[in-house]
Amino acid sequence: MLGAIAGDMIGSIYEFDNIKTKDFSLFDDRCHFTDDTILTLAVAEVILNADEFPDKTKYIDQFQYIQQFKSYYSEYSHIGYDSDFKEWATSSRITPYTSDGNGAAMRVSPVASAFDNLNIVLEEAKRSAEVTHNHPEAIKGAQATAAAIFLARTGYDKNTIKTYIQKTFNYNLEQTLNQIRPNYKLDFSCSGSVPQAIIAFLESTDFEDAIRNAVSLGGDSDTIACIAGAIAEPFYGGVPEEIAEWVLTKLDDHLWTITDKFMAQYYA
Repeated sequence: MLGAIAGDMIGSIYEFDNIKTKDFSLFDDRCHFTDDTILTLAVAEVILNADEFPDKTKYIDQFQYIQQFKSYYSEYSHIGYDSDFKEWATSSRITPYTSDGNGAAMRVSPVASAFDNLNIVLEEAKRSAEVTHNHPEAIKGAQATAAAIFLARTGYDKNTIKTYIQKTFNYNLEQTLNQIRPNYKLDFSCSGSVPQAIIAFLESTDFEDAIRNAVSLGGDSDTIACIAGAIAEPFYGGVPEEIAEWVLTKLDDHLWTITDKFMAQYYA
């Protein structure tokens, strides 16, 4: 989860000012958390407060996701959400709006961290996505992201992760970053950003390199880096201390508290 937040912050200033290079400053003063961090921590708080835990064998009441997403939006409404989510979050509506956007994938990392069974991770990823993003491609993107994170945290190698994602979700992970980068443009869909984020992880040599790979593609930089960072964190044994400390200084007291509680409970 911390890897997702780090990716979001580092990529935040490049979403609408794309760069096509890995040579950039990680710790730019302009970096900030976006809706990716806010909704990731909303999911984390749902999990922390869920009555079903700690046995981790039951699914979470989906209304808890709805309540928490609306509550976090109310508290952090100035962050850059898409128009569909804004309309949903400010209304009395509790039904989803059939989005295929990557918002379902960027917020799923706490699910992959909290559950200890891949089938449960996949089902809970679906449940966390479909309260807003009930389009098949959005559910697929959330599940693919969660599966990659889960496999990374449970000791599988990159080839196994790649093969599983390709066979299970029919994503093409054969392109290289050098093939993708020249013509890649802003794409907020799951199908147009989740595979690219996974490839950014697959080609990386360490956590920082995964983030640099993701940002260098251009496109929806904060979300691609968020997803790549979420997978890279468990695979490489955590977020480097310098990056983690920088990230935590940019969270307010509420967000820091949720991050700290979640990591204490699920990263031990």
